[in-house]
Amino acid sequence: MVRIARSQDSFWVSRSKAGEKGVGRDFGRHGRRYGEASPDARGAAVRPGRTRAEGTARPPGRGTGAAGTGVCDMERYCGPDLSPLARHDPEIAEVLCDELERQRHGLQLIASENLASPAVLAALGSPLTNKYAEGYPGRRYHGGCEVVDRAEQIAIARAKRLFGAEHANVQPYSGTTANLAAYAALLRPGDTVLAMSPRHGGHFTHGSRANFSGRWFDVVPYGVRRDTERIDYDEVRDLALRHEPKMIICGAAAYPRLVDHAVLRGIADEVGAWLLADAAHTIGLVAGGVVPSPVPYADVVTFTTHKTLRGPRGGGILCTGELAPRIDRAVFPFVQGGPMMHVIAAKAVAFGEAARPEFAAYARRVVENARTLVAALEAEGLRPVSGGTDTHLVLADLRPVGVDGATAERRCAAAGVTLDRCPIPFDPEPPSVASGIRLGTPYVTSQGMGPDAMKEIASIVLQAVGNPNAVTSLLARVRALTDAHPAYRNEG
Repeated sequence: MVRIARSQDSFWVSRSKAGEKGVGRDFGRHGRRYGEASPDARGAAVRPGRTRAEGTARPPGRGTGAAGTGVCDMERYCGPDLSPLARHDPEIAEVLCDELERQRHGLQLIASENLASPAVLAALGSPLTNKYAEGYPGRRYHGGCEVVDRAEQIAIARAKRLFGAEHANVQPYSGTTANLAAYAALLRPGDTVLAMSPRHGGHFTHGSRANFSGRWFDVVPYGVRRDTERIDYDEVRDLALRHEPKMIICGAAAYPRLVDHAVLRGIADEVGAWLLADAAHTIGLVAGGVVPSPVPYADVVTFTTHKTLRGPRGGGILCTGELAPRIDRAVFPFVQGGPMMHVIAAKAVAFGEAARPEFAAYARRVVENARTLVAALEAEGLRPVSGGTDTHLVLADLRPVGVDGATAERRCAAAGVTLDRCPIPFDPEPPSVASGIRLGTPYVTSQGMGPDAMKEIASIVLQAVGNPNAVTSLLARVRALTDAHPAYRNEG
């Protein structure tokens, strides 16, 4: 019998002890511990008695699952049965097992990562990957699409209902391709765009010269105030009146505060510009009702499904009914080819999960945890950029403790903590070094961690940054947290 295992933090699918065949087998806390690995000094887990070099290629029959198969317990935790893969390609099976081990025994604090449910993983590993389906439901360039059409129609209907949008396109491969499609639908090369500077938290698709946005369009950057480190809306309006952009972009990759979509809508209307909201980071919080939605204000909203939304890696676009034909043509055939139908099915699963009351409670805890984490980091000696956070994201200035972002990232990794170096506004360091770190709470909140864990995480991060000789004790503290709050727990 398949049932929904409801806990304070998640609603993963679990399987009863009768052990029926199929996707969704037992996974997590009450099962065999995966690997019984001990982390090495750099934070990557290796098995007892094996060096990192020895651990790069596990001989056949030395896995941690069934005897002689070389299979780990991945199916116990997250559904997929790796036995066929282990028989056919043990080298890649080992990669999958080792990545599961890394995630289960380290703290995952990258703000753009989350823990997809076993149901999402099941859709990703389905035979829908075999189907070529260029076009849209009912208008494909290939035959035999009547079944996959249903998956896309379900995904579209769920996205529209979840976000209150007139139209949804669920085919973008990523947030970047979603943004490229939005540019293509609304602009011509050389048009002027007003967007948040990547040096102040904007995404690289908002004008970086290394990206199509900065090469094909005339991007005028806006930023944050030096005193508050919040968006300077007066500057945005002044720049809009001066440059008369065809499009204004809001949303960011490293900005912990809410965006005032109503103010930006007013500025866009004043100069006759489109308003594009890049909600890649916050869309799951929008779905959970804990931050305001950009949908009522923006002409187009782009998003990703794998960050706070807790779905598969991919993108999506919401827009008005008037713009729907332009957006759809921009996604296909202008930007992309055949859609990944297995990913679209997984997106449908994620939209369905996000519509449940449990997800709204999860989204609230994500923000509560971020606020607790930022307060604890400040108490430990770091300066929170903008004075705090309204979302899942924490941006911290390391200069008070005399360590740069690259060094902090490396030292945290050695202690089993994965996070990102990140430039802060008006950063004197180059982005490859940076003066800050960016942390996020979606993943650890999916594991069921709460305020006490956030305080412990803050202490671990600060000690890792300031005392690289404390690696052994910090690894033990990280392992205690992840053992108490395992990824893909067994609720059965």
